[in-house]
Amino acid sequence: MNQPADDSDQPIDPRSARREKLAKIIEKGIDPWGSRFDDRLLIADAKARIDEVRFVKEDGTELELPDFDDESLDYRQWKSDNGPGGEQGPTVRVAGRIMLARPTGKLIFLNLKDWSGSIQIFVGKNQVGDEDFDLAKLFDLGDLIGAEGRLGRTNTGEITVFAEKLFFLTKMLEPPPEKHAGLTNVELRQRMRYADLAFNDGPMDTFLARTKIIKSIRQTLDEDGFCEVEGPTLHTVAGGAAARPFETHHNALDMKLTMRIALELHLKRLMVGGMERVYELGRVYRNEGLSPRHNPEFTMLEAYQAYGDYGSMMDLTERLICNAIEKIGGGFQREFAGQQIDFTPPFQRATYAELFQQATGVDPADDAAVLELSAKLGFESAGKHPDVIRSEIFEEKVEDSLRGPIFVIDYPASICPLTKRKRDNPEIAERFELFICGMELANAYTELNDPDLQEELFTTQLSGQEDEDSMAKMDHDFIRALRHAMPPAGGLGIGIDRLVMILTGQKSIRDVILFPVLRPES
Repeated sequence: MNQPADDSDQPIDPRSARREKLAKIIEKGIDPWGSRFDDRLLIADAKARIDEVRFVKEDGTELELPDFDDESLDYRQWKSDNGPGGEQGPTVRVAGRIMLARPTGKLIFLNLKDWSGSIQIFVGKNQVGDEDFDLAKLFDLGDLIGAEGRLGRTNTGEITVFAEKLFFLTKMLEPPPEKHAGLTNVELRQRMRYADLAFNDGPMDTFLARTKIIKSIRQTLDEDGFCEVEGPTLHTVAGGAAARPFETHHNALDMKLTMRIALELHLKRLMVGGMERVYELGRVYRNEGLSPRHNPEFTMLEAYQAYGDYGSMMDLTERLICNAIEKIGGGFQREFAGQQIDFTPPFQRATYAELFQQATGVDPADDAAVLELSAKLGFESAGKHPDVIRSEIFEEKVEDSLRGPIFVIDYPASICPLTKRKRDNPEIAERFELFICGMELANAYTELNDPDLQEELFTTQLSGQEDEDSMAKMDHDFIRALRHAMPPAGGLGIGIDRLVMILTGQKSIRDVILFPVLRPES
């Protein structure tokens, strides 16, 4: 397994050395790209069968193996004390990538890894025979192989497959990252996600946790009677959010289309049609900047419940997150961004106004005091609606202080054009945002279903918008749909990537997206 050297004793290029071994494998009549490998166990499942291993004395007496959680145990001494005899265990077949190789004369110890875990493979010349042992000498780090043999433990107590037969499954032609330096460059890890998953500890666990979180979300919604649908990703009018869309052109119809920036408006159309609990979990696209919290392509959940309100959505949000935590394990106390976050339900709830006053010392209803504070903070306020000024101050002075999880409820109505107003105070919208460590994770409304008011609010909001902004054009068909009667409802949006970030303790959204948007490779 050592790097070969040429006659001048100069190291051969590692890629050339690997191709030389590839040629020798082919000379042996072995397909270096492998074939079907039936009856293999995941390594985790194979290791779980260690309970079937018994120590059998010469007189046939079977002894259970000792508790290997006891670090003080000397397994070699235990066997000596109970010998003569030996282990008997099940025959297993495993496959994976070679992560470590230690050749010692007529023995080779391999560390084999699949997506469930890793295990040691004992390759002895006497056990596998000359042909397979010669094959093992052609193995390189990163190669995919299979092994069949008895499951047991070495004298140090390590769970091991004592190979009786080897199978070559695929040759790796590129050298792996250096053992100690590894694949540490962040951008390279994201660009070469395949190498990041294969050779770095952690990413596989993160992305498998992501899968569990998404499965849990779907299961919770399905159990609550929601129907999953698939809306269009190409829209004639970008709507449902204030964002800059990606634009494209449909040649056959000679028309401009945009990639969707939200899921909302088409899901509401379905509620008009009678689908009373509906959700979509899919990609949305916003032609905006990159940051640890933003990627132009990201995953959203939007769910709508007829005859509910934003209170219904708070209960649902809490249940979705808590169920996901239970699915991935680790408990409700979790670390994120250097802070311990307690997800034990119920989550805290506080109004926008009271949080504003606590953080600034200014009553948000006092327009003069808000203007004065805005000037002190260096914000431009000329020509802006007072609620827009309040929103800028809230983002600057309040959001970063919200450790959470906390539902911020009852926002100024003028900045919530898709939200129903409170009956006793039409200046307040029935909206919440869920914050954790200063980051918005979820947004929900009691949905506005008055078509005339919705058209009026859209018209007001559209005035003065830049042509490229998503809110610069009204979705007239959506207004027409509302005139066909959409039931009173609660609606919810959750950023799935941010949720995975928080629950897995990752610092950047690009660490929870398998293939994030990156600058062109230089």
